[in-house]
Amino acid sequence: MDAKTKRSLVLLLCLCLHLKTHVCLAADTIDANQSLSGDQTIVSAGKVFELGFFKPGNSSNYYIGMWYSKQLVSLETIVWVANRETPVSDRFSSVLRISDGNLVLFNESNTPIWSTNLSSTTTSGSAQAILLDSGNLVLRTAGSNANTSEPLWQSFDHPAHTWLPGARIGFNTVTNQTLILTSWKSSEDPAPGLFTLELDPNGSNAYLIFWNRSRQYWSSGAWDANSRIFSGVPEMNLNYIYNFSYVTNKNESYFSYSVYNPKTISQFVMHTSGQIQQLTWLEISSQWNLFWNQPRKQCKVYDLCGAFGSCNEVSVISCSCLTGFEPKLQRDWNLTAYSGGCKRKTPLHCENATSADGKQDQFKMARMSLPENVQSVKQWMFNLDWRPLQSARIHIK
Repeated sequence: MDAKTKRSLVLLLCLCLHLKTHVCLAADTIDANQSLSGDQTIVSAGKVFELGFFKPGNSSNYYIGMWYSKQLVSLETIVWVANRETPVSDRFSSVLRISDGNLVLFNESNTPIWSTNLSSTTTSGSAQAILLDSGNLVLRTAGSNANTSEPLWQSFDHPAHTWLPGARIGFNTVTNQTLILTSWKSSEDPAPGLFTLELDPNGSNAYLIFWNRSRQYWSSGAWDANSRIFSGVPEMNLNYIYNFSYVTNKNESYFSYSVYNPKTISQFVMHTSGQIQQLTWLEISSQWNLFWNQPRKQCKVYDLCGAFGSCNEVSVISCSCLTGFEPKLQRDWNLTAYSGGCKRKTPLHCENATSADGKQDQFKMARMSLPENVQSVKQWMFNLDWRPLQSARIHIK
């Protein structure tokens, strides 16, 4: 065999390996006799969105997610994740397929770890999953029209951290379903984080609010139906590219929005920083442009830096630990996820009975504001004869 023939065989082998590991189903649907695994993906009809396995950052975990087609947005931008809390480690032995009328993700051990979770009465016929150009993954009865028929299940009813045009934020009083945005834990962990965006749960006011667990820290202000703006978002009075709408009746209340120019690629993201970000894609510079974010000041995000952490608006890194403390979870801090707070690295003198250096335990922080709802406690410290040695005023949340 001559050298030219060998080179040809090597090239043919490489091409076959490439085709084996980079397969696209060449369709926007997953039918009952199809499955998705490895590097296989489905792409919406207009090549707007793509769905398949992805790995965030340097993580070793894989997830089923949805992102903008690379033909449209060159930067990988995940907009929805199915198995947020149950990743897989091997995408080639994990499978997404239709099973018993549901869309189900099976891991390496062939164990179902995520499902659309519909009852057998709901999915009496053959089902198929279709990815729409809106970014909505729809499970429907095979042969029905995805644009006109009622879906069996849709990803728009189960948002992750991104609010796409046409999707809803609100709640349904009949199904007791709440549609909220929830941040990722970190840039490498799409599991539900601390921060959420939702419609006023009391239903008495039409406005959006941010929460850190059970603590509200920002509000969009009341909705003005005539001007179609939120009172707390002055940017909407400017050259605004969005058209918001609010619907409320006895069954449901929700906000949705569209983009005036359908060619504009845009999204709202509940970021790991606790801020909502309104982003538009700039094709010329191949990057996302931040139109506005709220709350404007990063340090307004409640408990952003965690216990014994401090927030600095003018610093490149928002959070730092108080003197004598260090990050409790350094890897999370490297990923700008600070909520784990800080731990003590210098022992208290009052914890060391043999200490004789005469130093007192104290905090000295200049130009700092205390957290909200602080309590002032005067604590007396005693020696073995129960005589007061000194007093210290401690502020706690």
